[in-house]
Amino acid sequence: MLGNEAIARGAYEGGVQVGSGYPGTPSSEILEYLSQYKEVHSRWCPNEKVALEVAAGVAIAGGRVLVTMKHVGLNVAADPLMTISYTGVRGGLVIVVADDPGMHSSQNEQDSRNYAKFAKIPFLEPADSEEARIFTKEGFIISEKFDTPIMIRSTTRVSHSRSVVFPQERIHFTPFPYQKDAEKYVMIPAFARKRRVALEKRLEVLRGWVEESDLNRIEMRDPQFGIITGGVLYNHVREVFPQASILKIGIGYPLPYQTISDFVRKVKNVVVVEELDPFWETEIKAAGIPVEGRNRIPGIGEITPDVLKVAFGVPQPVPSIDDLNQYIFPRPPVLCAGCPHRGVFRILSELKITVTGDIGCYTLGVMPPISSIDSCICMGASISNAEGFKLTHPELTVGAVIGDSTFIHSGIGPLLDAVYNQTNIIVFILDNRITAMTGGQNHPGTGITLMGEKTSALDIEELVKALGVKEVHHFSSFDILHFRSLLKEVIKKNSGPTVFILSEPCQLIRKKGNKNFYQVDPNLCRLCKKCLQLGCPAIRLDGERVQIIAEYCRACGVCSQICQFNAIKEEYQS
Repeated sequence: MLGNEAIARGAYEGGVQVGSGYPGTPSSEILEYLSQYKEVHSRWCPNEKVALEVAAGVAIAGGRVLVTMKHVGLNVAADPLMTISYTGVRGGLVIVVADDPGMHSSQNEQDSRNYAKFAKIPFLEPADSEEARIFTKEGFIISEKFDTPIMIRSTTRVSHSRSVVFPQERIHFTPFPYQKDAEKYVMIPAFARKRRVALEKRLEVLRGWVEESDLNRIEMRDPQFGIITGGVLYNHVREVFPQASILKIGIGYPLPYQTISDFVRKVKNVVVVEELDPFWETEIKAAGIPVEGRNRIPGIGEITPDVLKVAFGVPQPVPSIDDLNQYIFPRPPVLCAGCPHRGVFRILSELKITVTGDIGCYTLGVMPPISSIDSCICMGASISNAEGFKLTHPELTVGAVIGDSTFIHSGIGPLLDAVYNQTNIIVFILDNRITAMTGGQNHPGTGITLMGEKTSALDIEELVKALGVKEVHHFSSFDILHFRSLLKEVIKKNSGPTVFILSEPCQLIRKKGNKNFYQVDPNLCRLCKKCLQLGCPAIRLDGERVQIIAEYCRACGVCSQICQFNAIKEEYQS
């Protein structure tokens, strides 16, 4: 099973009733797999904060619930997390957070283990798919036993790799009867002060329990060399150092200090091998236990077996990269062929608009030849960034681009701020009717739930008007000539926030035309190369001739609008 599939399986076997989350690589597949179990109610939420708050409600009411997100999503959910750790839970609450060492699909590297310590909750870290299944299932029991939310920390290599899993039957779990307990679940200061004390007592109980748990284990081999590690790095360590003694950490917080101390006494040289922050090393050294770690293990990027070999001076054959270069075709990241956003970016670039970007595949508008994005910080920040740009340089024409899912996630508040403060910016909501970057998940604007049921679809235009935006333009993102003309008028007006909603479906989900494509008429082409400036993967220069590769063409027609010589025409397959 895929690691994410195994997490879903573990939750199912554990009797989970509800799963909630927001898609984000590498965590997205967990809820998609969980939604296939009809005994479980699964749902995408507008953002991670909402997802965790829904989950908290399930747990406080006595049910078992799983909530999923990627590491940056935990930042969004941090507000409820810090208080749910105070209230505790009644039913099991398992929070799965997937980190992305190496930033394969993220705007930063972030070590979510710090959040567990910050919130004073335990976390488990599986090393493979089978442990992902077992740890998730076990998480509900631990959560209920100690009256605490519990975190499962995954990483890209666990979430997106496959290993053997031994599925078991689903246990029958009956929700606990609901019991009103305001002093425990209503965090007014008088009650919260008592829960603060209870939180510390719970942590002390957990510290005793982790010493007895078999989720941590010692594997004694060579007494001269030992490694303390966990997660996917356990597998890498076993591959590179098969004879090393290992303390495998399954419960990452709180740590089993007595077990660690016993291990260090038995082994002469002990190194802590962990990715990103020296989380365990710092904790262990603070307890007065001598270990090595960050002085040998890098703190940036993934720790692969090759990185371990370099860190420990293990000789390894070096392949001749020069010999392979001739076989590698350069593939820089670009917007997909037929992407409905491409033409929009081309116009923004042509009109020399300063563009603040957001999180989503449209961030690739920063890549040449489009090169039209100036900043990208986090979900929803494009509109707020644009306000800041405009406050600093009123002379600039500043526009913010944001996707439909991202706008719903956290762009509504910033737009309300722009309206409230009457900041003169232009907001472009690139509405492709899906959460495209993470694989095409539905959201409140699509009118379909994670479980495939039709539901009420958010009307983004009406929402924008309700926020107070006076000037809203909503039309097809493929109609770029109309867009250019209208945008020029808006720039001349130079007054108040204006919103363009540019809608067309993601072309990976629904191609504009099934039987048509576009071709270049060589007799009309003047080789001005403006069509190449779109950066469409379907358009290429073959010697002194521009070609459109029919197999790649998604028939969006943007190139034909760009061409001033009517040399690009629509063709039909026979």
